Amino acid sequence: MSERVLLSKDSVYQQIKEYYSANGASINIKKLFDEDDIRFDKFHLKLTTPADGDILLDYSKNRVTDDAWNLLLELAESRDVVKTRNDMFNGERINVTENRAVLHVALRNRSNKPILVDGKDVMPDVNAVLAHMKEFTEQIHSGAWRGYTNKKISDVVNIGIGGSDLGPLMVTEALKPYNQGIRSHFVSNVDGTHIAETLKKLDPETTLFIIASKTFTTQETITNATAAKRWFLERCTEKEQVAKHFVALSTNKEKVAAFGIDTKNMFEFWDWVGGRYSLWSAIGLSISLAIGFDNFEKLLEGAHYMDNHFMTAPLNENAPVILALMGIWYSNFYGAETHALLPYDQYLHRFAAYFQQGDMESNGKGVTKAGERVDFATGPIVWGEPGTNGQHAFYQLIHQVS
Repeated sequence: MSERVLLSKDSVYQQIKEYYSANGASINIKKLFDEDDIRFDKFHLKLTTPADGDILLDYSKNRVTDDAWNLLLELAESRDVVKTRNDMFNGERINVTENRAVLHVALRNRSNKPILVDGKDVMPDVNAVLAHMKEFTEQIHSGAWRGYTNKKISDVVNIGIGGSDLGPLMVTEALKPYNQGIRSHFVSNVDGTHIAETLKKLDPETTLFIIASKTFTTQETITNATAAKRWFLERCTEKEQVAKHFVALSTNKEKVAAFGIDTKNMFEFWDWVGGRYSLWSAIGLSISLAIGFDNFEKLLEGAHYMDNHFMTAPLNENAPVILALMGIWYSNFYGAETHALLPYDQYLHRFAAYFQQGDMESNGKGVTKAGERVDFATGPIVWGEPGTNGQHAFYQLIHQVS
């Protein structure tokens, strides 16, 4: 199917539309189970991980029939999902608006098999940055890296916004049980109260600031970084000491050096790393400092496991594809405009905020790759809270209002 044909004009999409018009309103989950003793067997997926048990994806409790599901799988084939997936893994420039590869999978490529962009294997560069992160993490934890009064670093402040904040903050909160003794803080809002209230808690002698900005020109981040530097120099008047308390996650050596950060303490990443996928890159330095590099590597291994699953599983047994098709079914046919994420584990309390960017920044497009205006839903508004909190706030409207 040519990408110049709008999704809404796709012949399979039209078949799904006709099927929904005839059957959608009458699809009842209880009735589906009553009429099919093996519905759960057909509509669930169990993935066995190498060391951490099973992942269960149960999609049987959805308003989708066998016929609808088969049509949705046909749609995935019609829209060349397999080819686009393969192009991504092969380093093709599937980001057509910026003419870039989309290769976050290389960041967690634990197989170390070559991954090429324009004929160059990116894995040596990826591994070099990981080695730098490991060395730095071990220096902080061991006390080999110390502040300007020779005290051990106790607090780390990550200053970033968007993908340079949402992912690291979410993971650091989710993995708090694995914390190695570092107190983590995250500053993103350009409203000065965010940095001011954070700094009130800190001792400049034992605080490390991570400035996360690819270009080192992001307005919100540099404004907060400048405020942090000013606060630091009001307490330590020797400008050269900035190098002991500030590191950069960036690609702009000139700007980093001008700020006062030693470029030896700059951790690089690449233009094929989208912000919403960057927590597995140098942007994850705050995660590594919080939970230790060994645990950070396990995070990479988990992502690599899912990358392999996505790359090798047939469409009808492919968890990312299944969830994507379910989203299309609800958004484009049932007209669902929002998607609530309600984790019942408090450690995941920032997951909805993180996934808002992952989903809505990816799908928040008004035109196709060919530049045509879309006439279908590209995605829902994602929102959510931890489950039990939501029960006492907004569940009543969700469950009781038509």
